[in-house]
Amino acid sequence: MSHHNILSFDTLSLQEFDTDAELIPLLTPEDEEEMNNEELPASLPILPLRNTVLFPGVVIPISAGRDKSIRLINDANAGNKIIGVVAQKNEGDEDPTKNDIHKIGTVAKILRVLKMPDGNITVILQGKKRFEIDAVTSEKPYINALVKEVEEKRPGVHDSEFLAILESIKELAIQIIKESPNIPTEATFAIKNIESQSFLVNFVSSNMNLSVSEKQNLLAINALKERA
Repeated sequence: MSHHNILSFDTLSLQEFDTDAELIPLLTPEDEEEMNNEELPASLPILPLRNTVLFPGVVIPISAGRDKSIRLINDANAGNKIIGVVAQKNEGDEDPTKNDIHKIGTVAKILRVLKMPDGNITVILQGKKRFEIDAVTSEKPYINALVKEVEEKRPGVHDSEFLAILESIKELAIQIIKESPNIPTEATFAIKNIESQSFLVNFVSSNMNLSVSEKQNLLAINALKERA
């Protein structure tokens, strides 16, 4: 696959899938269970994203140029590498406050930090679980907030309608890949080999051609079947 525009660094899409990039780990049900059992910190530094929404399990690269964002990432990377990621309501806001960000976001782990020649940094994040901001405790040097976990309502193991929806999602995604000249056929590997039900829904949600507000609405849906 050609690497000339492999990453736009604001979202990782199927068009940018690279089997050697190690940016799309396939989350197994075991990984998911371990992730769900991780305890949510009572407080998190909050990284506002301009133009994307992070979903649990999904890995995305983010370009950070704002001083607050760079300091937050550097501080977290030197510590436990866990941050809270939320989408901005208006991507044009240069210095978003607590009123300019969505309350539902995703806990993320910093996998890698890359320093760019222009002084910006690119951080590779993996979503963990959803959270809701309870209260913002400070906004300097960056936003910190008290948070609570948002429980996800799972359908029953033998919910035939849900299983049919998942199968339909896989079939449609593979069909789109096959019919698009810009998406490498290797991307079908990712879709076909996803075993985790929630990761399939979140991975496809992340890669759909939707606005930030539409993706935010998907993230905020508590019932996995409804989101699917």
